[in-house]
Amino acid sequence: MIEWAPDRPRWKQVADIVRKRIADGTYAPGTRVPSVIQLQAEFGIAAATGQKVHRALRDEGAIYTEPGMGSFVSKPEKPA
Repeated sequence: MIEWAPDRPRWKQVADIVRKRIADGTYAPGTRVPSVIQLQAEFGIAAATGQKVHRALRDEGAIYTEPGMGSFVSKPEKPA
C-alpha cells in the first residue's frame, strides 16, 4: 500500500514511481508502460490522474505513445 504525501498531487507521486521504475530497468526502453487503466488498478487513482501521469512523462520524453498500441519507454538519446 502506498502512503501518499498529503502536500503533493498524487499524479506527481505516481509519475515519480514510474520514473523510478524506468531508471532502475523495471520498464526497459521500448517496453510498454502500464496503461491508464492499469495505473488506476495499481494505485487506486482516477482515470484523469492516470492521464496526467502519462501526459507528464510524454512531455518530458520519458515515454511515447503509439496510437492503438499503448505507451512505451523511450530509448535513451545518444550523446552528440
